[in-house]
Amino acid sequence: MVAAPLKIGEVAQRSGLTIKTIRFYCDQDLIQPSSRSEGGYRLFGDEVFAELALIRTLKAMDIPLQNVTQILESRRSRICTCESLKATIRSKAGEIEQKIDALHNLRQELNGLLSSWEDCGGRKPSAA
Repeated sequence: MVAAPLKIGEVAQRSGLTIKTIRFYCDQDLIQPSSRSEGGYRLFGDEVFAELALIRTLKAMDIPLQNVTQILESRRSRICTCESLKATIRSKAGEIEQKIDALHNLRQELNGLLSSWEDCGGRKPSAA
């Protein structure tokens, strides 16, 4: 039994995304409605939820929309892009490690500044 096509509002409600976001994804060719109603409404099949979940994951990794589009197109065409996707994920993991290192260094600098802080001897606010 085939599920009835879903209008954009139903997709938004079930996915936790806004209608505006889903329209944006359609306009960017990230997702595609399976058909249109007689009134011109976009209609989606259940497969849209897997694609929206993948988009969310890739966005969380700060993957550029152009790459997200390529990944989704490859997924739809069933052409394996495992190596390309793995390389992208490795690259993002490396970027995250660099950010972590930079934040760790900043924390050390701030802690060093605090530990060597000397009171300036100025007037202190009175306790109320």
